[in-house]
Amino acid sequence: MKTFSEKGIDCPHCGHHIRVSVDATNGDQSFYEDCPACCCPIHLSMHVDEQHDHIDLMVDADDEQMY
Repeated sequence: MKTFSEKGIDCPHCGHHIRVSVDATNGDQSFYEDCPACCCPIHLSMHVDEQHDHIDLMVDADDEQMY
């Protein structure tokens, strides 16, 4: 499995498209990244599926889940 990758996401606050680096070496994680455009925090939840060699990244603004 690729342990480091870059994913493209849209800010749930302003819609700005950004790229975030994810590290799958520690398995499932939850972390925050600030949007460079509006400076609002973006909540990221990462699920690592090692069996299917896939990383799912869910993005939300803490008050509403987006897929």
